[in-house]
Amino acid sequence: MKNTHNKISLFLLVIALTFTACFDDLNTTPLDPDEITSETVFKDPASYKQFLAKIYAGLALSGQQGPAGQPDISGIDEGFSTYLRQYWKAQELSTDEAIIAWNDGNIHDYEQQDWDAANEFVTAMYNRIMYQVSLANEFIRESTDAKLDDRGIDGTVRQEMPVFRAEARFLRAFSYWHGLDMFRNMPFVTEEDRIGAFFPEQTNPDALFTYIESELLAIESELAAPRSNEYGRVDQAAAWMLLAKLYLNGEVYTGRSYYDQAVEYSEKVINAGFSIEQDYQANFRADNNLSSEIIFPVVFDGEVSQTWGGMTFVIHAGVGGSMDPADSGIDNGWGGTRTTSTLVEKFDTINDKRALFYTDGQSLEIESVASFTDGYAIVKFTNLTTSGDPGSNLTFPDTDYPVFRLADAYLMYAEAFLRGGNGNIDDALLYINELRERAFGDSNSNISSADLTLDFIIDERARELYWEGHRRTDLIRYGQFSETSYLWPWKGSTAEGESRPAFYDVFPIPSTDLAANPNLSQNTGY
Repeated sequence: MKNTHNKISLFLLVIALTFTACFDDLNTTPLDPDEITSETVFKDPASYKQFLAKIYAGLALSGQQGPAGQPDISGIDEGFSTYLRQYWKAQELSTDEAIIAWNDGNIHDYEQQDWDAANEFVTAMYNRIMYQVSLANEFIRESTDAKLDDRGIDGTVRQEMPVFRAEARFLRAFSYWHGLDMFRNMPFVTEEDRIGAFFPEQTNPDALFTYIESELLAIESELAAPRSNEYGRVDQAAAWMLLAKLYLNGEVYTGRSYYDQAVEYSEKVINAGFSIEQDYQANFRADNNLSSEIIFPVVFDGEVSQTWGGMTFVIHAGVGGSMDPADSGIDNGWGGTRTTSTLVEKFDTINDKRALFYTDGQSLEIESVASFTDGYAIVKFTNLTTSGDPGSNLTFPDTDYPVFRLADAYLMYAEAFLRGGNGNIDDALLYINELRERAFGDSNSNISSADLTLDFIIDERARELYWEGHRRTDLIRYGQFSETSYLWPWKGSTAEGESRPAFYDVFPIPSTDLAANPNLSQNTGY
């Protein structure tokens, strides 16, 4: 099902689109007959899949010409601007799982939890979300039956269009979920809104939650069956996974619990035909497109999808000090990211195979944030294949980013059950112990029903999913992100860590958007 050809086809489509469309002018009627608009682009049947590929690629790439040139968004260095790079920083640097040595702009606001509405990284994340939504809206708007009829689009493309549209709606819901999780009160636009300059209305968490839920339920039957789509494209299991995550965090977003639904959709994913890789690291190597566990990846290819963000950032930034870049399949390290002692201390570092720390020349404690050798380095992600060979390019990794994988569904099932969802203890224990047997190589570290508590689950999520972009959301759900005694080094502005106000659970609406749109109000506390 998953092979190299399918992996790179998504980006080959984006390359094709680069030469046939410019998104700045898609919504105008041309005075110049040579100007490219939606009316000319979408007359070509091939353009629909190319445009869909562009929406997928928006999670990985920075613009229309990589690794730099023709950026999708402005206001920040293009290398910093990719969706995945911004999401990773927001979800990891604000937690106990990561810290960064660099002094790029206001990046340390994340660690210090003192960002404001002018922070350029928060703004870039917000802009990326809205850019993705706008791309999806345009695709959905331009692929209606009426427009396809007007353009004479038929054949294979017409037959595939319901699935294409369902995928675009998933990708829009996915970005709106990030908007809900991070910003709560987002401006809201769909394909039904008029084209051109206008001021979007601001939604609220209840309404956005309901919208995301309704979209995912509506497209569930239209998406490809689990494991039947091209690699890198979403299927029903991805929609079920996103629903499970939405429901698990529903009480945070709306004040109402949805734990029965979180159990139900986690179980749908678990029964969808994916399987746990016996080698944990198989999920994080250059050939992780072969993993039976990854449900939805952000796809990278070193020769085709070259960007300074995404996995180029994740892998290069984590290499420095005495580390040999070749051990990670790259040409050089950037000496930026490592972890805190709080994460390390959650592991049995002798026996747990998930404890992928580099310690030679690294101190456990962080005296200086600016010193890469303060704090253990993490070697979880590499640009090496299972056979030990480097990826196709030493600068730009082939490694895909696992947005959703089966292990997370196991953990969500257990947590939702413990929070009152309609599951059962035997299944929850079975799932957790399958992960622990992989981690320890035997059943000696299996837990009993007495051990299966919410406190155990939050720590097990850290051990299983660290650096995969879940930690901020998890800590907020557990009440351990703000106004809490749970501290870690350099949380706030002190080496021992300090509690921060609760309004930092939500990022601010960027000042640039507030100034531009009179319909927006700032989030509480900012």
